[in-house]
Amino acid sequence: MFDDVPWRSCWSAGLLMLAAAAPAAAGEPTGSRKIATFSICAVDPANGVCGAAVASRYPAVGRVVPYVRADVGAFCTQHYHVPAWGEVALDRLAAGKSPQSVLSELLADDSQPGQRQLGIINMAGQTAHHNPFDAGEASRYWGAAAGRYYCCQGNTLTGREVISEMARAYEETKGSLADRLMAALLAADRAGGDHRGRLAAGIRIAKQGVDGYWLELYEDRSDDAVNELARKYAALEHEAKGPTP
Repeated sequence: MFDDVPWRSCWSAGLLMLAAAAPAAAGEPTGSRKIATFSICAVDPANGVCGAAVASRYPAVGRVVPYVRADVGAFCTQHYHVPAWGEVALDRLAAGKSPQSVLSELLADDSQPGQRQLGIINMAGQTAHHNPFDAGEASRYWGAAAGRYYCCQGNTLTGREVISEMARAYEETKGSLADRLMAALLAADRAGGDHRGRLAAGIRIAKQGVDGYWLELYEDRSDDAVNELARKYAALEHEAKGPTP
């Protein structure tokens, strides 16, 4: 389908079709501070780009779960998240520590390691996960997966399909890293996502030679957050969306 039309137009149309077809939100908001969610971290070493995308029933989740830094990698902290770990994790990756070492150090003195879910990747594509093994019944299903230059993780999900579809979409989508992250987020949402419903979503991208975030886009509160984020992304003019593949 990408051979006959400009890729940007095809991608935007595809996102809007997915958004229109998605089911309405379900479940009631909770007052819990735990970030029950699904997310994906990824890197593109050839182009010096890294990023992360996330969705949850928790408001403004895109501002407190994903952390990315050019030339370093990406990190997500969720399910009783610790925002203070975001920059610390990236600092340790930047210092040359392996993703597994970074997670081990963060959790070494933690009082609730069984409640955390973490995902991390460096620019070489090395990944590590930590899952919430003490999560309560309401926080299940949880799981994680990793592949070439990405890792994805989630909890309080409708089932294993959320993780498998997130991974499949990232691997099979053509385009830039940002395009693939958005496709993965949409696929996970379409597969069921957070069993309490959808409220917020976000994506952050960093690029070598660019200070701060190269691209950041959020839907902080919506009854259909992932699809609202997709609509914003489809309408966006930004180099992170990439040229025709």
